[in-house]
Amino acid sequence: MPPELNSRPLLAPGCRLGENNQQRVLLMPERALRLNAQPRNVERCDGKHTVQQIILDLQKIYSKAEPQKVEQDILAISPFCKRARARL
Repeated sequence: MPPELNSRPLLAPGCRLGENNQQRVLLMPERALRLNAQPRNVERCDGKHTVQQIILDLQKIYSKAEPQKVEQDILAISPFCKRARARL
């Protein structure tokens, strides 16, 4: 189930941004996820920005992409984030 657009995503306790071999990673208990995107995309999951605000910000940053594709990509990561101990 995708997150509500007015919800404020927040990384779960134990999850944080880090660096491994000069690459940005999302560190989680017993695992790490290499980030292909800018870390600022994950930094927005701070409990202050709504999902809608994050989508709008990323649509501006990735203005060459179709806006609906950006929104779909953001909403599609919700189930993975929950499994990865990040709350959305």
